[in-house]
Amino acid sequence: MYKLVSFFFLIFMISACSIFDDEKKKNESNLLTEVQLYEQIQTLLEKSSYDLAIQNLQLLESRFPFGNYADQSQLEIIYAYYQNGDEGAAIAAAERFISLHPEHPNSDYAWYMKGIANYPLKPGLLSRFYNSDKASRDVESARKSFNEFSSFLYRYPKSIYADDAFARMVYIKNILARHELVVANYYIKRRAYTAAINRAKNVIENYPKTEATSDAIAILIFCYNRVGLTNLADKNLQILKLNYPEHESIVDGRFIYDLSFDRDKRSRLNIISMGLLDTPKAPIFDSRTN
Repeated sequence: MYKLVSFFFLIFMISACSIFDDEKKKNESNLLTEVQLYEQIQTLLEKSSYDLAIQNLQLLESRFPFGNYADQSQLEIIYAYYQNGDEGAAIAAAERFISLHPEHPNSDYAWYMKGIANYPLKPGLLSRFYNSDKASRDVESARKSFNEFSSFLYRYPKSIYADDAFARMVYIKNILARHELVVANYYIKRRAYTAAINRAKNVIENYPKTEATSDAIAILIFCYNRVGLTNLADKNLQILKLNYPEHESIVDGRFIYDLSFDRDKRSRLNIISMGLLDTPKAPIFDSRTN
């Protein structure tokens, strides 16, 4: 019993000390000049102490709203929020800065950070243990990020952040295109060929010249054949052979796929078992090498 009481007392003392330390730091910050407070913030950012940096940035703006570092503190809090994992607060801070300072010489940074904060596909906790396909995830944040970067580049094509924004847009564009094919392959599995065609056409029309383009054409060939539109299938086959002659679905100039998925090509075992055994696997159009 004595040990238990001692343990809880120790925990209480540690918590109390932590509270007193935080209060002490807060009081000390209130006594600093504008320059001293800003220098302290830079030290906190360098040490990745983003929680404290955010608190001090808020204090700097409230104590010196018209000071020399007021605008800069509003920019740096965007970065601090983002690095602290609070993308929503980072976006809100960026939008606030843009609203307050639309003509500020550094407003391009705020626009750029809106794209960064929405930038998707950051590795999750489990991604280190398995090779996850980002294209199969929800891509709404990817679309938002793409639109934010597009708006940024329209406004600031010569910004120092322009090259990075463009590179990220290329990456996102490939993810969005591949996402359409993930869905198209699912529709093929369900034999919903018209829906698969629409997804493949969306890739070709809206995400041209991405890594998914050749697979989108292959899907069109396969699905047009399935629905009896052989003229369109042949037309797309010629396009595939001309532009992507090394595509894995082309062998000796012919379009090859697993015939077992056709209803009239099922194995005897699959027919006898009423589809329970030796189930044919749907073709998957994904020619990526990694």
